Amino acid sequence: MSNPLFGRGRVAAPSIPRGEAVATYETYLEAQAAVDSLAKADFPVKQVSIVGNDLKSVERVTGKLTYARAAGAGAASGAWLGLFFGLLLFLFSGAPDLSFVLAAALIGAGFGMIFSIVSYSIQRNRRDFTSTMQVISSSYSVIVDPDSVNRARNLLGVEAPIHGLPPRALPEDDDTTGAAPTA
Repeated sequence: MSNPLFGRGRVAAPSIPRGEAVATYETYLEAQAAVDSLAKADFPVKQVSIVGNDLKSVERVTGKLTYARAAGAGAASGAWLGLFFGLLLFLFSGAPDLSFVLAAALIGAGFGMIFSIVSYSIQRNRRDFTSTMQVISSSYSVIVDPDSVNRARNLLGVEAPIHGLPPRALPEDDDTTGAAPTA
């Protein structure tokens, strides 16, 4: 991702990368390690993308939502917001009194608690639980420009796909004796 503050210009509209899958991995960390090994081998990593396949949205329930829990969460988020505004007021008011910060945090906690309790009571019968949401992939493919596919496969030790199957890593040689393989 490019950052305009550092002079890299505009970011192109999101699109699916073009190229060929060099390897497919079960976890993102494995795909990231493959790209790291390509980078260490001086491969032009600008030609590499990691693509998540078969995306699924997963919502994990973390607990039951009650008035007390809603009030606590609202007070905490309101206190942080109040603390932020209190610090701004302290910095720009010129008065060396920290009571502004404490008062703003308490007022923010109060408003956050009230807002959270009202929101919870409105949604009471529709959503009585807390949860976290994630988007996960079942696999991750390392995609490379068609001109560099063979070099990337050689660097990663991956064999070419057979009849449309995804590329896979070559099995490691477990022969520690150094003897020639027998047929």
